Amino acid sequence: MGIFSVVPLGKFLVHFSVVLLLLTCVGSLRAQVAQSLTAEAQQLAALANQARAQSGLPPLKWDSALAEAALKHTSRMVSEGGAIQHHYAGELELSERAGLAGAHFDLIEENIAVGPTPPEIHDAWMHSQGHRANMLNPQVTRIGIAVVAARGVLYATEDFSRGVEAFSGAQVEEQVARLIARSGVKIIPNHSLARAACTANSGLPRFAGAVEPTFVMRWQDSDLSRLPRNLTDQLATRQYRQAAVGSCQPNGDAGTFTAYRVAVLLY
Repeated sequence: MGIFSVVPLGKFLVHFSVVLLLLTCVGSLRAQVAQSLTAEAQQLAALANQARAQSGLPPLKWDSALAEAALKHTSRMVSEGGAIQHHYAGELELSERAGLAGAHFDLIEENIAVGPTPPEIHDAWMHSQGHRANMLNPQVTRIGIAVVAARGVLYATEDFSRGVEAFSGAQVEEQVARLIARSGVKIIPNHSLARAACTANSGLPRFAGAVEPTFVMRWQDSDLSRLPRNLTDQLATRQYRQAAVGSCQPNGDAGTFTAYRVAVLLY
C-alpha cells in the first residue's frame, strides 16, 4: 500500500511518501527494545545513490542533521506502533524537525517504511511512484536516513533535501557585494543604512546627513549565487556608481526553511 502527497509551502516544498511492506501484530504494544542501525541506514543511502547513478543523477551527500531528524521520527513510529505515519499528534512537522536538528534547506522530502531488510525496503520504494520520485528528484542534493529495529522488523525514515549553504549576516553581505561589484559599482563599506532598510518593508529610514539612494531593493531568497532580475537590470543601465548592502533576519513566512533577506541601495 502506498500513499503520496505534495504540500506546497509558499515557494518551498515538502514531499511525503510512505510504504508499508509488513505490518506486524502489535496488539499489546509490548515492543522489543528498539535499536538504531547505522550500517543499515548507510546501506539504504548507498542503494539510493546507486539508483540515482543508474538514472544519470548526481549522488546525494550525507547530512547528519537530516539523519538526526529521521531518527527522532523513526523512534516515534516505533513507539506509536500500528500503521506508520509522517506526522503524529504533538510531533513537529517534517520541515520543523529537520530545521531544529540543524539542517539548512529550501526543499525537503521524506520516505518512510516498515520492512524486513534494507534491500527489500529500497526495492519497495523504487516500485512505488511517489517514493521513486522523491529518491530520483534531480533537485535534491542531501540525504539522511535512520533505521530502527523493533518487533522483528526494520522501521526506516529517509529524508532528502535541497541543501542551502549556511551564511552569517556578514557573509550574506559579502556574497551579494561581490556579485554587485562585477558590474563596476563600488561597494560602500558602511552597512548601517542598508541594514536598517532591510528590516523595513517599505520606505527608507532617515539617517542624519545620509544621502538618499536613487534605487532601493529588498528581497528574500535561499539562493545567493545570483542577483534578482530587477537589480541586475538596474545595474546594467550603468547609471550607478556606489551600492550599500545590508542583511537582516528573514520574514517569518520562511518558517524553518533557510532563506536570507537582503537590501541593496544604489547611488
